[in-house]
Amino acid sequence: MTPAQSDRRDRLFAAARQKTLIMGILNTTPDSFSDGGQFNRTETALQQARKMVSEGADIIDIGGESTRPGATVISEDEELARVLPVIEALSSQSATPLSIDTYKAEVAQRAVEAGAVLINDISGMRRDPDMAQVVADTGAGIVITYNRGEIGEDIDLRSDMQSFFDRAFEQAAEARIPKANIWLDPGVGFAKTLTQNFDALRHMDVMLEYDCPVLVGLSRKSFIGLTLDRPVDERLPGTLAAHLFAVANGARVVRAHDVAAHRDALTIFEQLEQPIDD
Repeated sequence: MTPAQSDRRDRLFAAARQKTLIMGILNTTPDSFSDGGQFNRTETALQQARKMVSEGADIIDIGGESTRPGATVISEDEELARVLPVIEALSSQSATPLSIDTYKAEVAQRAVEAGAVLINDISGMRRDPDMAQVVADTGAGIVITYNRGEIGEDIDLRSDMQSFFDRAFEQAAEARIPKANIWLDPGVGFAKTLTQNFDALRHMDVMLEYDCPVLVGLSRKSFIGLTLDRPVDERLPGTLAAHLFAVANGARVVRAHDVAAHRDALTIFEQLEQPIDD
């Protein structure tokens, strides 16, 4: 990681302790559940990234492989071909921090070399045994997501979440990943029942005990659609409600498709949180 990247990383992580940040979602995929095929050409992806930054995104999360249930698994080469041109172009054109949304260590490494400062691994560094070492060696930040890999309908979710993160921090310590470079994510939508998705948000205090910023990514997800009986393009109100609940309960980063709407909602929320002048 270059000195400029280290500076972007440090500023990003410091900012997450001062205010709520918005992570703009940029899927360079043909098959993502919400916006697949819209930004899978480099130029359209760059245009969308610039739009999100102008609307108030604090970081752009770039993904090249859909992680929706039933999505097609692609090769490292295909994923790299989708994300690297976008990361290289954005990192040279803008000081906005970039994140790579991947569970593959080689993709993460190449993305950091291209300019990313954060690795958003939805497997919690469990799917690729080399991921923790890549995080440590590159100096990138890491989002550790609570993702068991398979649904356990009878688990005590709170206890399981705590055990999961305890193991993740042991893994991070063994790889010598600084705690200061870690964000946590409750993993809503990953290996959970509908009820467990809500419970993961209700038990966010478990993550706060580790004293790391918490990221939540609830944008347009199926638990909102199933609860409200709404298609993907009608889930913004539910998304905003869920994200504001998470922020009220300690989340410091929200991952969203609709950046402008989230910036407005957070501005009003933060204004209401100001103390009353006597």
